[in-house]
Amino acid sequence: MEDTKFFALTDLPEGGQARVHALHLSGGMRRRLQDLGLVTGTRVTCLQRAAAGDPTAYLIRGAVIALRADDAAQVELGVLA
Repeated sequence: MEDTKFFALTDLPEGGQARVHALHLSGGMRRRLQDLGLVTGTRVTCLQRAAAGDPTAYLIRGAVIALRADDAAQVELGVLA
């Protein structure tokens, strides 16, 4: 079995794609992200970072979602299979 590299959503470069591996959030924010489609296996594309670097726009299940770095850092991604 190969070693799979996991990294935070904040580390995904513009134009990069990966799949959600885990959410390390709890409470309302976890539920909001799940409602937006950020669940295990979902493909995420980093579209654009704001001029100041925060927030960042991501393509998630056909919708463009802007997330702050504090929240995006709690989303763990794995490389696309």
